[in-house]
Amino acid sequence: MQNARGGIMDKEMILLVHTSGHAFSIEKALKKRGVQCRLTPIPRKVSSDCGICVRFDPQELQTVQSFIQTLPFEIQGIISDNEA
Repeated sequence: MQNARGGIMDKEMILLVHTSGHAFSIEKALKKRGVQCRLTPIPRKVSSDCGICVRFDPQELQTVQSFIQTLPFEIQGIISDNEA
């Protein structure tokens, strides 16, 4: 995935959710807001209720955090892929 400046991202943030439906709806909503993101399998070292996560550029963290506060459901968390 490319970052907002057009370069290739070397680090990403991982948004963990409880259901795949939540992951799909978050990805769609973030893309509508111009956030480059993608769905991927959750890294093996990370424990989660759901098998997929939403990855995004760390530069978008503030935007993603603001968006999450508008959701009618809770997420499991956001981690750096360094932690995964």
